[in-house]
Amino acid sequence: MRITNIDTHVVGTPWRNLTYVTVHTDEGLSGVGEARMLGHTDALLGYLNEAARRHVLGSDPFDIEDLVRRMKYGDFGRAGEIVMSGIACVEMACWDILGKALGQPVWRLLGGRVRDRVKAYANGWYTVDRTPEEFHAAARRVVERGYRALKLDPFGAGRMELDHDETVRSIALVEAVRDAIGPECELLVEMHGRFSPATAIRLARLLEPYDPAWLEEPCPPENLKALAKVSAHTGLPIATGERIHDRIEFRELLELQAADIVQPDVGHLGGIAETRKLAAAAETYYVQLAPHNVGGPVLTAASLQLGVCVPNFKILEHFNDFADARITSVARGAPAVVDGYFTVPQAPGLGVELDLDAVAEFPRRKADFDLFAEDWHKREERPSHPEETR
Repeated sequence: MRITNIDTHVVGTPWRNLTYVTVHTDEGLSGVGEARMLGHTDALLGYLNEAARRHVLGSDPFDIEDLVRRMKYGDFGRAGEIVMSGIACVEMACWDILGKALGQPVWRLLGGRVRDRVKAYANGWYTVDRTPEEFHAAARRVVERGYRALKLDPFGAGRMELDHDETVRSIALVEAVRDAIGPECELLVEMHGRFSPATAIRLARLLEPYDPAWLEEPCPPENLKALAKVSAHTGLPIATGERIHDRIEFRELLELQAADIVQPDVGHLGGIAETRKLAAAAETYYVQLAPHNVGGPVLTAASLQLGVCVPNFKILEHFNDFADARITSVARGAPAVVDGYFTVPQAPGLGVELDLDAVAEFPRRKADFDLFAEDWHKREERPSHPEETR
């Protein structure tokens, strides 16, 4: 079997564009992959166009390790977010082909199940005004959908520091959410790499009464010793990793023991097998895996395969019940959350099929998403340049 062609499709929403890749073979089997890029969709498409000619076309989709190695190292330049995302799209599509050819879900090919269901947590649910009343009501709607875990970034447009008024406001939002969901639900607090270590440590102390299951990315990701400082000064679990795009670069994070949960994005880390290898390395440090998953149904399906078979898998992020819920229509067989959990997929491959008619209903958008803008959490389409608002 040989790869004969690659098709790409961009699905647009007000705050994100999703790139889908279909890999075709000479035996009629095809597989699908997905990555979500922020501001770099054209770069991803350009890379895939070049990589198809140089590395992908003519390859055996069963030889996944060889294909990933050639795509990562064959151009000599150091692979970053663009290259690793392109590799991920093609890699997960090859796993999809492999599973279909063998009539097995991907998780069976990775070692088989270790759990009967995969816990989900909701994100994208707090697209409301930043008041305790609005956040309380929105959180209640999450638990009414059956979720037993949810995540929020309550810190507005905070950056490096957070002044007194914003600190009081942010903590009040967390307090309201904890009151809404009760003590039995997991509350995950996202910081989006906003803060200096001193600010993150101060906020961690204020958050302790609300028992967050983790603090996510308290500091920018470039300086891991800064993260280690935060970890050393709080008893709350630290989660990070969505902006690390090579599993080898997690080595220092693990050696510093600066995080309790690693959060690679399967669509940015080079795909399913690369994430599985990272999970095995993290397990030796007693660190759990909770993939970053801000994509659509294909990326969710790929991440779910790992959730079934990875022993140290903690929980899987899910946006598509709250933010852009219609986006699930682009793939038949899209994973769904029932009573707070994903069920174990049984269909061959990834278990999803791209619906091109549905894809056509979501044309590409500007999707200029800025986590440091006011009201970013409402995830609305924004002008690309300030002068457009005048």
